[in-house]
Amino acid sequence: MRHLLGIDQLSREEIEAILDRAESFAEVGRRDIKKVPTLRGRTVVSLFYEASTRTSSSFELAAKRLSADLVSIKAGGSAVDKGESLKDTVATLSAYDPSAIVIRHPYAGAAQMVAGWAEAAVINAGDGKHEHPSQALLDLFTLRRRLGSLEGKRIWIVGDVLHSRVARSNLAAFQVMGAGVTVCGPPTLIPRGIEALGCEVSHSLDGLEGADVVYALRMQKERMTESFVPSLREYAAHFQIDTRRLGPRQLLMHPGPVNRGVELSGEAVDSPQSLITEQVAAGLIVRMAILYELIAARGRPAPAEGEGAEQPTPIGQPA
Repeated sequence: MRHLLGIDQLSREEIEAILDRAESFAEVGRRDIKKVPTLRGRTVVSLFYEASTRTSSSFELAAKRLSADLVSIKAGGSAVDKGESLKDTVATLSAYDPSAIVIRHPYAGAAQMVAGWAEAAVINAGDGKHEHPSQALLDLFTLRRRLGSLEGKRIWIVGDVLHSRVARSNLAAFQVMGAGVTVCGPPTLIPRGIEALGCEVSHSLDGLEGADVVYALRMQKERMTESFVPSLREYAAHFQIDTRRLGPRQLLMHPGPVNRGVELSGEAVDSPQSLITEQVAAGLIVRMAILYELIAARGRPAPAEGEGAEQPTPIGQPA
C-alpha cells in the first residue's frame, strides 16, 4: 500500500490487516506511557484546508504515539492565506522530507494530486464530497468489535448521502466486508444512479426495523448551494433517528459532529445502542495502524556505511 486515497484501492485482506494492526495498538493505549518508538526519526505532515476536530486531532496524536515528528498546518493563518497554491505548499513541506502527508481539502481529487507531487505516502483525510477512507476503516473496526463480522449484516445509511464523503467510503467498505447496504434520505439528497454501486435506496424510514446498524449522516449545510429540503424541522420529522425509531437490538453510528435534534435526537445519541464515542476512540488506534502500514511496514532504508543500524522495536514494547 503506497498511499491511502480511497477505500476502493484496498482489498478485503488489506482492510483486515489494518484492523488487526489497530487491535495490536489498542493495548498501547491502556499503558501509563502510551508511546512506542515505531516511527522515531520519521516526519508526518498534517495539512488541513478544512475545519476538523476528530480527524486532525486523532491523526496528530497517532503520529505522536508512534514517536514521529509532527508538522501541523492549518490553511487559516498559513501562506495559503497569502495565495500560495496547493502544489507550492506541498513542495515547501516536502523539503522537510516527510514520510507521510495527511491532507484534508475541499476539492475532490486533491489527495490524488498531492500523491503525484510528493515522495511521501499520502493519506486522504477527506477530499470534498469524494472520500474519507480512514473514517470508513475506524467504523469497520468499531463494528467488528461489536459484531465480530459484517458478513450478512444489514446497514442503513440515513441522511445527506449526496454531500457525504463518509457515505461514499462506507458504502464501499461495508460491502467489501460482506454487509448489505441501504441508503435512505429524501430524493434530493440521494445521488442519481447510486444503485449501480450495489446498494438499495429508500426515500422513507419504512423498513428501518430490519437494519442491524443505523448510520446517520450530518446535514452538510456548508456544501449546499441551494435548498435541498424545505426546512430542517421537516427533515427531522421524516428522517430523524430517535429512540422510537431505533430498536433495542440495533446499533447506532454517526461520523460527527452531531446536530442534536436534526439527524439524531439527544436521547438516541446518549442511548446504550450508540457507538459514537466508541467510533472516536477507534479513530486513534486505526490511524496509528494506517501510519504504521504506510511508513514502517514499507521498510527502512539501509544505514550509511559506518553507521550503526538501529533495530526497530517490535510493536508492544514501550519507547
